[in-house]
Amino acid sequence: MKHLIAHVEPGSIAEELEIEAGDFVLQADGQEIEDVFDWRALTSDEELTLLIEKKDGEEWELEIEKDAYEDLGIVFASDLMSDYRRCSNACIFCFIDQMPPGLRETLYFKDDDSRLSFLQGNYITLTNMKEKDVERIIRYHMEPMNISVHTTDPELRVKMLKNRFAGECLKYLDRFYEAGLHMNMQIVLLKGINDGQQLMRTLSDLYRYLPVLESLSVVPVGLTKYREGLTPLKPFNKEDCLEVIRMVESWQEKAFREFGIHFVHASDEFYVTAGLEVPPEESYDGYLQIENGVGMVRSLYEEAKAELKRLKKDGKKRRVSFATGLMAAPMLAYVRGLCEEKFPGHENLIYGIRNDFFGENITVAGLVTGQDLTSQLQGKDLGELLIIPGCMLRSGEDVFLDDMHLHDVQRILNTPVAVLRGGGDCLVRVMCGIMRKEDFDSSHGEYELKQM
Repeated sequence: MKHLIAHVEPGSIAEELEIEAGDFVLQADGQEIEDVFDWRALTSDEELTLLIEKKDGEEWELEIEKDAYEDLGIVFASDLMSDYRRCSNACIFCFIDQMPPGLRETLYFKDDDSRLSFLQGNYITLTNMKEKDVERIIRYHMEPMNISVHTTDPELRVKMLKNRFAGECLKYLDRFYEAGLHMNMQIVLLKGINDGQQLMRTLSDLYRYLPVLESLSVVPVGLTKYREGLTPLKPFNKEDCLEVIRMVESWQEKAFREFGIHFVHASDEFYVTAGLEVPPEESYDGYLQIENGVGMVRSLYEEAKAELKRLKKDGKKRRVSFATGLMAAPMLAYVRGLCEEKFPGHENLIYGIRNDFFGENITVAGLVTGQDLTSQLQGKDLGELLIIPGCMLRSGEDVFLDDMHLHDVQRILNTPVAVLRGGGDCLVRVMCGIMRKEDFDSSHGEYELKQM
C-alpha cells in the first residue's frame, strides 16, 4: 500500500530530505501503513526509517533522526490515508434515504467509519468493525468513541438497522469499557419502536458503562416528505415528548447522585415540542452533545446574557433581518427581547423559514435551503442586511444544500447577506447594532463588512 504526498511543508524535515509532492510513502520502519493512525504511531519515535517511492519510480530508504513526536511535514492527498468505509446498514430511519433525487452526489454518501469517530466526531454503529478494528482502537487509545446505539435489544437493533450483525456487535461496548475508552452515545428515537419500555431498557443497560460513558443523547427521528416505500414512521407530539423528558430526567437524577454527571440528555427539540423551558446550564455537563442538538438553546441564552452584561452600547441604530429555521426563530426572538430591553432603538426582524424542500417536520436551521429562503423572503422587509447562520451553508462553501449559491440568494432578494460566525455573544452584538468583522464569516458572501 502506498500513499500519495500532496504537499511538503516549507522548512520541514521532509523538505530537507528532498521529499516532494507527487512522491509516495511505502513503509515506515519496515511496516506497511494502513491509515493515518499507523502513520502517527510509526513516525512518533526519535529514529525511524522511511521508504519513499519518487515520481520516477526510484525507491529511497531514508534514515531519520528527530525529536519524539516531531512532525515530518508531509501532507497526504487523503487526510485519512485510506478510503472512507461505507455504511453497511439500511436503517429504517436513515436521513439520506429520505433526501430528494438530483442533489450533489457526495450528499448521498453514507459513512460508518470508526476512524472518523475519533478524527471528526462522527457517530458509528459498530457494524462495520472486525476484531482487528477493535484491537487497533484499543491499542491506539482512540477516544472518545462516538457510538450510535439506538437500542440495546439485539433483535430490535437488527430490525432497526437492517443488518444481521447489528445486535452481535454491541459486545464491543464491553471491550471499550474494559479498556477505559471514554465514550459518547446517541439514540435516535422512533415513536412506537424504541421508545417507552424499550428506551427504559436501553438506558438501564447503558447505565453500567458510567462514568466511562460520558454522555448519551436522545434525539427524535428526522422525517422528510420523501418517505415513499420506506418504513412508516410518525413524528413525536407534545405528550410523547413530555414522557421522554420525564424518563430522561429521572435517570439524570440517579446518575448525578451516584456519579456526579447527568449521563443522558434529551435534545432541545423534545423540550421545544413539549412547550417546556430547556434545562439549566449545569445540567449539560459541559455541552458534550451540543452537536446533536443537546444544549444549543441554553448555550445561546447563557452566552447572550453574559455578553449583554459586558456590553456598553456604542452601536448605530440599524434595521437588519435574521433568517433561521422554525425551531430557532422563537429563541432569536427571546434574545432580541433581552437586547431591546437594555438597548432600545436597533430594529431586528426575525424570519423563521418553513422547510418546503424537505417537509414541514424538518425545522432546524441547518437544513434550510436557498430556494426556501428566497421564496419566503421575497417582498419582505429585510432592512439593510440579511443575516443567516453558518450552518445553512456547506462547510467551506457558499452553497446551500439545494446547490443554490449565496450570491444567487443576494441577487434574488436584492439584499446583501452576511453569515454569522459565532453563538449568543455574536448575536447580541449584532442585535445591539455593534457590527464587528470577527463576528461574521468573511469567507462567505459579498457584503463589505467595513460598511458596518
